[in-house]
Amino acid sequence: MRRPLVTSALSAALLGAAAVPAAAGAIPDGPGKGLVPSYIGGPATPRPLAGEPVPANPYQGPVGTSSMHADSYASDAYPFTGPLGRNPQVLNDAKGGGLPGLCSTVTFAKRTGLIVAQCTKGQNFMLRLIDPTTLKDLATYQLPPRSSTVQAVFSGSLDKIFTDTSGGAYYYLDPQDRAVLADSQFHLRRFAHDKGPDGKWRFTVTDDWDLSGLLPHDCATWTNPWPKGECDPITAVGPDWTGLIWWITRAGRIGTVNPKSGAVKMTRLPDEQIQNSFAAAADGVSIVSDHALYQMKAGPDGTPKVLWRETYDRGTGRKPGQIDQGSGTTPTFLGTKYVAITDNADDRMHVIVRRRDDGRLVCQVPVFNSGASATDNSLIGYGRSLFVENNYGYKNFFELPPGGSSTGGVSRVDVNADGQGCRTVWTSPERSPSTVAKISIPAGLLYLYTKEPRKDLIDAWYLTAVDVHTGKTAYKVLTGTGKWFDNNWAPVTIGPNGTAYVGVIGGLVAVRDRG
Repeated sequence: MRRPLVTSALSAALLGAAAVPAAAGAIPDGPGKGLVPSYIGGPATPRPLAGEPVPANPYQGPVGTSSMHADSYASDAYPFTGPLGRNPQVLNDAKGGGLPGLCSTVTFAKRTGLIVAQCTKGQNFMLRLIDPTTLKDLATYQLPPRSSTVQAVFSGSLDKIFTDTSGGAYYYLDPQDRAVLADSQFHLRRFAHDKGPDGKWRFTVTDDWDLSGLLPHDCATWTNPWPKGECDPITAVGPDWTGLIWWITRAGRIGTVNPKSGAVKMTRLPDEQIQNSFAAAADGVSIVSDHALYQMKAGPDGTPKVLWRETYDRGTGRKPGQIDQGSGTTPTFLGTKYVAITDNADDRMHVIVRRRDDGRLVCQVPVFNSGASATDNSLIGYGRSLFVENNYGYKNFFELPPGGSSTGGVSRVDVNADGQGCRTVWTSPERSPSTVAKISIPAGLLYLYTKEPRKDLIDAWYLTAVDVHTGKTAYKVLTGTGKWFDNNWAPVTIGPNGTAYVGVIGGLVAVRDRG
């Protein structure tokens, strides 16, 4: 998953002549909404996907509520029944105040039932406390802007923004509903939310670990846009199963913070970069760089140690549909034995499954067509099944032409019951350009965010449900038309209330059943 951010100075150019919301309210549709169907298909009948429940990390919130990828395993599999397409209702709320306001990560507090989300507002990042029913903000907390915004303005290259995965989207909720987040000023913080004496909701910083003394932080600013030193921001944080908070940086630094003592330990992967998040289980932490897959565990003093390292085919260059030359996936744990990623092989991308205990290869399965395969989103993993989306051809919302889409394709790959090899079960032709797709385990549905190419140049975006057993599309619900409804790498999230939430350039969209 990737976190887009555009500056206020660039917003008008990026969104063209689209209507711009002046304040919070409905996200404006682009041309052609009345010319495309609002609903395709019919209601789905729940058929659960087989498999053992994903175990809960004792230092993270409940499974399905506490991170971008649903849980510590990065399974992207939710224990809640998502919308079945029964008389669906579509709701949205603009979050940018006239600027792009995409919500990159949506989590759910157990105690209050409220959404905690990380969103943009022009050049800024915001923590937002949101009512899950109305989508209205109850509280906000402004986070520091990223240096890549400055670089983009002074260099004229939007790629600086679209290849930057730092800033706080890869955060998590702990068991006390606190958002644990690393910002662009190298601070790792915990944020609680509660009602103040005036009865209004608020965020409060309960803990603050300053990591700037350990990490290179000569970053571009508006007064110093061309610094001479190194800037290595934190891209993701997450807890292991001993209570240490792990963090990673783009330039391959991997560290831990002991929240009880405040002790910080670090190691580095020389000449390697990390652009994704990581998975954690009782037996260790899995991290993928742009060269290799690692299984790691903290030593007695908290220093991350490599248990094994396995390289993969990183190809000869960056493909359209990825932000660097390497795997575009966060590692996904599958059951108690396996870890899965994709590679970046030139001709056809592969789904790769390895054993977690020793790194031994279980399978390497090519997916999609020759010369047209890439993904920059995490695999979905549950039971023995993996689901992979083809993002080839999508770069960002600005470069996607009117009526355009990605090459498309979504496949299910299963590990054989005996653990010897894998097979492709089905491939759907659906085009899901850039979303972090999700499954509802009890519904047996895979949720995509799709857009078909159209000669009339209408940009029509749909929440699309696919049967996990057959690969057949069950239904599609139109969320909106135009650039404001492009999700630009943001995920679908299934809430405990059965609603599917999608972050889009304009803000946040919700789709729920009314029948």
